[in-house]
Amino acid sequence: MSSIATVARAGLARGGIELRQTLTTATDLWTYLFPAVLLTGTIFFMRDATVPGTDISLGARTLPSTFGMGLAFSGLMTVATMLVTDREDGTLLRAKAIPNGMSGYLVSKIVLVGGMTLIGFVLQLVPGLFIVEGLHVDAAGWFTLLWLVPLGFVATMPIGAVFGSVIDNPRNMGLVMLPVIGLIAVSGIFYPIGAMPGWLQAVAQFFPIYWLGLGMRSVFLPDALTVAELGHSWRHLETFGVLTLWAVLGLALAPVILRRMARRESGSAVAARREKALQRTA
Repeated sequence: MSSIATVARAGLARGGIELRQTLTTATDLWTYLFPAVLLTGTIFFMRDATVPGTDISLGARTLPSTFGMGLAFSGLMTVATMLVTDREDGTLLRAKAIPNGMSGYLVSKIVLVGGMTLIGFVLQLVPGLFIVEGLHVDAAGWFTLLWLVPLGFVATMPIGAVFGSVIDNPRNMGLVMLPVIGLIAVSGIFYPIGAMPGWLQAVAQFFPIYWLGLGMRSVFLPDALTVAELGHSWRHLETFGVLTLWAVLGLALAPVILRRMARRESGSAVAARREKALQRTA
């Protein structure tokens, strides 16, 4: 069996095991359920509001947007958090000591994060369909999903890996979390971006969160709702282009930074981080 097949098989197996573990851990189950409950409540209170200039429910517009937000958040924050945590507890060091261990580790994280994102998507979609009206997926929508979801992962996961590589303490994740939350606020996820100042629109369009939200809206919402979008279009070509640029940037940076981070990992470095953690809790 080739080394690539061995790595893929080991990574898939590990990712599957870790995914099953999340489904049997109360804390992990809460991380699935809490966002779904929070979103369902938010959509419920939006049910009587409409998108300006249309008779379409604001909740119906918001729900697909949050699917794109969840995809971006998983790629950026979940990957970064896992990498920082595994770095601190020595998991990365053990992976480094195994032939092709880092490659298998990355494959396992793709499986784990992808599975977690899919579960979260289903938990949000099913109750949302009972609360809001007007959601539908036609043949063009399914085709859009086929390229949007994998491209969204490739555009965000490497950047999340870069964040996780440069942050050496899980307690410092707020340095990434706050800017990401700020981007979500201005990316048209919960309210049409056209109502925001022009400079905020420009900032939002530079990052993948806006484009993933827009892409998901194009999948689930009727074309009549493009009246609330910039350019009065779903802008599929621009969505593909911006996400591709982020994917190329991430795939160029992530391997270099991950290799540098892995070279710095050692038993003494892990022991030093544990000592600092014990001192903080003492």
